[in-house]
Order: sequence, then structure tokens, then C-alpha cells
Amino acid sequence: MKPFTFDQIPVMMNKIHDKLEHLEKLITRISATGEDKDELLNIEEASKLLNLSVPTIYSKVSRKEIPVNKQGKRLYFYRHELMKWIKSGRVKTHLEIRNDIEKRSRI
Repeated sequence: MKPFTFDQIPVMMNKIHDKLEHLEKLITRISATGEDKDELLNIEEASKLLNLSVPTIYSKVSRKEIPVNKQGKRLYFYRHELMKWIKSGRVKTHLEIRNDIEKRSRI
């Protein structure tokens, strides 16, 4: 960075101010998404999120197929755990399988 003159101080201060505002917005946005990680859902909310009926969710809970937290007679679900559960069921494409095989054969 080149040194600046006394006359350039106001311009530089404005640039610094703009960058700080931008950083504040980014930090606020990141903090807000971090709060969603601990978002607790009841069974009806989980049903809507997963697009499954409530009886189907009860069935999956009883077979221990879905991550759940139980407090008394109530069931609670963490949004991030449900999203992770959904992602764990991802089926690889033929290309991905072929690439995995090629990588293993090189080892």
C-alpha cells in the first residue's frame, strides 16, 4: 500500500468506514445462520420440513431411522441434524462411482 497524503485522509476514512460496514453485515449474516443450527423443531415442523406425514415420522423414530430428541412424551428435532440425515441418503451418480473406482485403482 502506498503512503497517502494528509489531504487524502477523509477519502481513506470513508473507504475504511465502508469496508467496516461491509464486514459488520457479513458477520451479522454469518451469526444469523449459526443460530439456525440449533433451531429446534416439533414433530409438525419436522413433518413440513421433510415433506413426510406425522405418522411416517413416528414410524421412523420408532425404528431409529431418524435423529430425534425426546423430552417426556414430546419429540424434538434439530433442523441441522435433519438436513444432515437427508444428505446422508444421497445416491452417487454413475460418473461419481466411476471416478471413485479410478481413484482407488491408482492407489
